[in-house]
This record gives sequence, structure tokens and C-alpha cells, in this order.
Amino acid sequence: MPTRSAAVVTLGCARNEVDSEELAGRLTAAGWRVVPDPAAADAVLVNTCGFVSSAKKDSIDAVLEAADVGQPAGDRRPVVAVGCLAERYGATLATELPEADAVLGFDDYAEIGARLDDVLAGRPIAPHRPRDRRTLLPLSPVERSAASSVVALPGHGDLPAGIAPASGPRSVRHRLTGGPVAALKLASGCDRRCSFCAIPSFRGAFVSRPWADVLAEAHWLAEGGVRELVLVSENSTSYGKDLGDLRLLERLLPALAAVPGVARVRVSYLQPAEMRPSLIEVMAATPGVAPYFDLSFQHASPTVLRKMRRFGGTTDFLALLEVIRRLAPAAAVRSNVIVGFPGETRADVAELERFLTAAQLDAVGVFGYSAEDGTEAAGLAGRVGRATIGRRLARVSALVEELTAQRAEDRVGTVVEVLIEGVQAGGGGAHGRSAGQAPEVDGETTVLGTGMAVGDLVRARVVATAGVDLVAEQVIPAGAGRPLGSGALIGAGP
Repeated sequence: MPTRSAAVVTLGCARNEVDSEELAGRLTAAGWRVVPDPAAADAVLVNTCGFVSSAKKDSIDAVLEAADVGQPAGDRRPVVAVGCLAERYGATLATELPEADAVLGFDDYAEIGARLDDVLAGRPIAPHRPRDRRTLLPLSPVERSAASSVVALPGHGDLPAGIAPASGPRSVRHRLTGGPVAALKLASGCDRRCSFCAIPSFRGAFVSRPWADVLAEAHWLAEGGVRELVLVSENSTSYGKDLGDLRLLERLLPALAAVPGVARVRVSYLQPAEMRPSLIEVMAATPGVAPYFDLSFQHASPTVLRKMRRFGGTTDFLALLEVIRRLAPAAAVRSNVIVGFPGETRADVAELERFLTAAQLDAVGVFGYSAEDGTEAAGLAGRVGRATIGRRLARVSALVEELTAQRAEDRVGTVVEVLIEGVQAGGGGAHGRSAGQAPEVDGETTVLGTGMAVGDLVRARVVATAGVDLVAEQVIPAGAGRPLGSGALIGAGP
């Protein structure tokens, strides 16, 4: 029987990217060949995002595009929807999107190869029936460890013993993209109950990956040429609470930074209300751990934050930032904020602007509120009109653009460490990201100089900016530093 081929199309966040690579790994283990081009595949798997309305639209568009790509009329390849949108809406999505030959939930991931076999053979597959995944595990986090083995947790999957490799991690993963940066999943799910967020209902309760699994996968990634590990989850500050050790992340970070070949470890998705002094100290002072704080503030008005079922406000947040910058003066901080939440007043927006001006954040994502099915906020009084949300979104976005550009300018003259991700032909420079720039969501740094290669960590002095992007010159030509590819820092000068 000829080898079947499948392409995996990924929408959404870095967590979804890890899930896609798990799906690719399971397909490979089941005898499928994973190809990068949907037009060359026998079947296409679309890993959807179900977070906000714009992401849902993008996911549906991706399914429609995959259904038609490279195919004459009446002879298109099968398309299967998986991921958050599929898990969240299941049979409803299948009815409203007949272009998808199947809509599968997380429970189907373990047998994804067999499910695609069914699709190719024309065997009917009952659409996934959604349920609140928070109810699948015990309420007490410390009781989840034993029960989690029978609940599908995307990004946590193990291969059966007879299929697992003799060495390396048992986790199922097949990298779909190359490059020196890779996401590494810490946990799945969330125990917080933010009134605007539906993620816990379809991602489930918070479950940490075991320390040994995370560390083994880090070694495997490093052996494959990965130089920066980006730790992802729905809430990284909760890592270890269900394993009986809320400070497990503080011990894990130095261990990951010590993995041979790893130049940088970056933590994403931090909850301000859960930031501990010990965690800040480890992130600020551990060699190899980026002093990068991805803090989900969401707003600064205490009134709005309480309606969001979140904590803090301008005073608390500025105090947290003061602690971070006292320990790591060059630390970078990014965040997301929402405007137009039900009941938000002009005074609340002014408070948010006051905070943003004082906070000096390096990057900020600004979003207009949209009511999500099944969330508490969708039923709140005081809905803000779409036109008003649009005006507030434009106003705060313009402020953020000005503030973050100024923050970048403040870094002119400083020395940054840039992980090179691309080199211009002819040795005319390179581009990559400093410790203060996460992949996809932040700016990047252009490095002027010669002798650089993808994967090098280069010391460079910032000489100019373009918005949030930096332009820097090598402190020492790469050839004058230690050997390229050694995992050492290139350009050891001051």
C-alpha cells in the first residue's frame, strides 16, 4: 500500500504549533508521510484557533482554502478540522462548514492516523460533541496527576512503548519548521476564571507536564539545532502546582538553560497576580534565561479588572514592574490589553492610558472586546457600542505605537545579544531577535556585520530603531570571537 501523505496547517498561537507537531508525530508513527505543501498531500489537517472572532474567521477561511487548493472541481482532497475551534464547536461547526470532511476533537488525537484513514476510505465519522473539559479532571490540582493519563492533553502525548524511540523523549513530536527557535509546552489548561475567556472550557483544567518530560524534550530539540526554547502554556506561573511544588518553574529554568546547545530560555504567558519574588529573581538573574516578562495585564482600571475577574490595577502593576527592573534594569516587558469591555467608561480608558504611559512596556497587543459564547462577560450589562470600541482601539493603539517606539529608542547605545535567524546573501548582515523580542509577537533586530550564521548568538550595539525593531552593529566581528556553531557567544567584547 503506498504511503499516504498529509499536510498540517496551523492557526493561532505557539501552543497550537506544538499541538500540530504532536499531530505530525502521531501521523508519522502511524505510517503517514507529513509534507509541507497542502497541494501535494492526500489529506489536509487544519489545526484551528477558537480564541476570538477574528481567529475563528481565519480558521474557517483556512479550511475553505485547503478544501480547494490544487484540486479540479469535484476532485478535491479531504480536509479535516482539529484544534480549538473544532473542540469548542464540534458538531455545530461540522454542520455549518460542510467543506470539512471531518471535525475532530482532542480525544481523537491519539488515533489521528486511523481517523484520516477513515476519511480517505469514505467511512463516516461522527462529529465531535463538545463538553466542558474542566469537568474531566478533579477540582483539586494535586489530585489530577493520576487522572490526567486518561484525559487527552494536546502537547503532552506519549507514544506506546512498542513505537517509542529507544532514546530521546517519549513525547510525540515531529518538527514542521526548522530554525533555531522552538516552543516547548509546559502545561495545558487553565484554572483561572477570567470572565471574558472561554479557553478553560475547551482546554480544560490546568495540568503541568512532568519535569522529566519537559527536560527530555528540551534535550531532543537542542540535539536538532534549537538554540532558543520558548516555554508556552495557558498560564506558566502555575507550573508545578498540581505536582505539589509551586516553585518548580524556578528550579526548571536553570536546568533548561544548562541543556547543551541551548543559548536562551524564554518564558511566556505569565499571570501578574501569580508572580512570586522567587520567580522574578530566577528570571532576572539566571544566565541563559531571557529577562523577558510576558505579563497579561489586560487593563489597568481596578473597576474593569474586577469585572474581568482579575486582580490588580495601575498601582499594583507599576510596583511589580519596579521590582522587575530593580533586579534586571534591561528587562523587556510585553503585555496585552482589552478595550471596550462591558461597563468600561472614558475614565477607565484614561486610567489604562495613564498606566501604559508610566509602564514603559516594550510591546503591547491591543484588542477590542468581543463577546465570547459561554463566557460570563457575554451577559454583562453596559455593553460598549462597536463604533466606540473602534475609536478606543484606534486611540490606544496609536498611543502604544508611540510609546513602544520610544522604548526602543531608549535602547540605542546599549549592547544586546541577538540570536541570528537569517543571514543576507553576500554577507551583508543578518536578522534575529534580542532577549527582549519574542518570536512572532515582538519586533526583530537587524545586525550589521559579517561572518554570522543562523543559530549564532551575537553581541551587538543598538545604533538605530524603526518602530519597535532595532538596528545594531556587532561589537566584535564574528570571526574574532569564539568558533561559530560552538554554542558560544559571538563577540565577547564589552
